[in-house]
Amino acid sequence: MLMRTDPFRDLDRFAQQVFGAPGTWSKPSVMPMDAYRAGDEFVVCFDLPGVDPGAIELDVERNVLTVKAERRPLPTGDDVRMQVSERPLGVFSRQLFLGDTLDTEHITAGYEAGVLTLRIPVAEKAKPRRIEIAGTGERKEIKA
Repeated sequence: MLMRTDPFRDLDRFAQQVFGAPGTWSKPSVMPMDAYRAGDEFVVCFDLPGVDPGAIELDVERNVLTVKAERRPLPTGDDVRMQVSERPLGVFSRQLFLGDTLDTEHITAGYEAGVLTLRIPVAEKAKPRRIEIAGTGERKEIKA
């Protein structure tokens, strides 16, 4: 269903967590996700708390799903002095290589409580099916 091809992606994510560098459009941070199959659909959930839904981009091209989002700083005035700033800001991105068994034409997306949820139906050709065996019912005798 879902193919992971970049072995260094987790190492990059770890380095960004340790060093705290904000993501940019040329080198975005990785967003955490969960992925599972529920019946006849594949579900992917991305954690994007504090991201405006208008700042999320979803693209599919040749079975590659790309999710990009930007968490911008809160608007502050000149009289505001930040005391604690731990929430990561910047650009986040994730690419998923979808198998041919998924129907990329009918992906649905919803955003609620800071979680972007994508539902990707399993293609008809990938669903289990029963194959009937045809028989003629005729018996033939072999004469020796």
